[in-house]
Amino acid sequence: MNILVTGSNGQLGSEIKDVAASYKSFRFFFMDLPALDICNSSELDIFIAKNKIDTVINCAAYTAVDAAEENAVIAEQVNGAGVLNLVHALAKVKGKLIHISTDYVFDGNGFLPYQESDKTNPMGVYGKTKRNGELAVINGDIDGIVIRTSWLYSSYGTNFVKTMRRLGKERKELGVIYDQLGTPTNASDLAKTCLDILAYSKETNINAKGNIYHYSNEGVASWYDFAKAIMELVEIECEVIPIETKAYPTSAKRPHFSVLNKAKIKNDFEIEIPYWRDSLAQCISKLNQE
Repeated sequence: MNILVTGSNGQLGSEIKDVAASYKSFRFFFMDLPALDICNSSELDIFIAKNKIDTVINCAAYTAVDAAEENAVIAEQVNGAGVLNLVHALAKVKGKLIHISTDYVFDGNGFLPYQESDKTNPMGVYGKTKRNGELAVINGDIDGIVIRTSWLYSSYGTNFVKTMRRLGKERKELGVIYDQLGTPTNASDLAKTCLDILAYSKETNINAKGNIYHYSNEGVASWYDFAKAIMELVEIECEVIPIETKAYPTSAKRPHFSVLNKAKIKNDFEIEIPYWRDSLAQCISKLNQE
């Protein structure tokens, strides 16, 4: 299996690089800008044909949630049109696609963990463009699935864990939002899941074409809970103060509740999902060794 990982220098792509060696039957092609741009359809077609790519894990995305409000055209090019380019390119070679999406496709007004079949209602440009990418996959004539995830962090890139770790060392106290609930997700766990799905599908010939799946770590937390756990694990004496969303205005609205129901992905692919605090401890341990 020749696997192209797009957006490979981001959090998830970097974690896939770390675990790739454990999957001996896969041959990986890790690509990011400027070497490969999913917004350039002809460039994409040539690369896929030349390297006999039969599978793509699409980690490429415009993820700057607030900046997307001012850069809607660029966000749509990457999150919507770029995904459609991948679908068209893979249709020509009858290839597979795992596309990564987000909890931001929901408005967060619910109170039960979101199932894949629940109605989407993105509140901002980022969520809307990511939903367009989902539709490109599930309506495309390819063997493609969408995996929605939430609150992604990693030892790579810029994310909440690394920001809290840095600010906690610089300040005596931090105000963190307590009225938004979701689940932190270690990108390392998601990376393994993507590759396990491909391996499982190869062995069982399961046809998941057009399906959407939810994946996050297990459990529920607020950003306040998340920050408190980070400070405890890093052993920083920084007081974390709970604040309301209205005290920290942003350009884009965030869903107040975006916990994901993961029963479907666990049942279809026999996947076990770690508890969020356990996975956070592993990431902190890795960061402390750097």
